[in-house]
Order: sequence, then C-alpha cells, then structure tokens
Amino acid sequence: MPFSVYIIYSSKLNKYYVGYTGDELEERIRKHNSDHKGFTGGIGDWVLKYKEDFAVKSEAMRREKEIKRWKSRKLIERFITGSEHPDLKSGGHRFELPAIRDRLCSSHKTPPQAVFYFLL
Repeated sequence: MPFSVYIIYSSKLNKYYVGYTGDELEERIRKHNSDHKGFTGGIGDWVLKYKEDFAVKSEAMRREKEIKRWKSRKLIERFITGSEHPDLKSGGHRFELPAIRDRLCSSHKTPPQAVFYFLL
C-alpha cells in the first residue's frame, strides 16, 4: 500500500496543512473539505499543493514530521515551488538546515537545538 505526504492550502484561511495518508489522496482531501471538527473542517476550499509518495508508512510519517518542524511558511512555499532555500541540503527525501544552525551557533554560543527551533 503506498503512502503519501501532502501539503494542502486554504485561501479562506490563508494557511497550509501538512499531513500523510495511506488512503487515496483524492478521498483524503475530500474528507478535509467536509464539514467535520478539526483544523481543516468546515472550510471547504483546501487544494493540493504538493505530494510525495512512499512505500513504507514510517518513512511517510518521518517526512511529515520533518516538514512540520520547519514551522516556516516561506520555507514551505519555497519548497512547494521548487525554489529551494539555499541552506537546504537535498539528499533523497531529506532536507536539513545544518548551515544555518552551525553558522548561528558558532557566533552566538547558543545550543544548536535552541537556535534550530527558533529559526523554524
């Protein structure tokens, strides 16, 4: 069974939502657009902006968490449009931010994780 990581967008909310599913993606987006409780419910205008397919559920879950950790609208928009941030290192399906983290940590003597999460 294939799994998908996806990013959908609502123009009404002007927000992105990142998720993963083992269901058919069209059906999953239909559920997001239905009148249900939760972040995506009751809006009805969610559209697919990006998707990645995985053969293994754990890899899809890992990728979803990775994208959610970015916590940056600009980074997600650059990713969706393919204009990758210059400090992102692409390796298969992984994108990391070591250059930013290392540069800031060396100049501010701050623990790496604190800077990493502050930036994203």
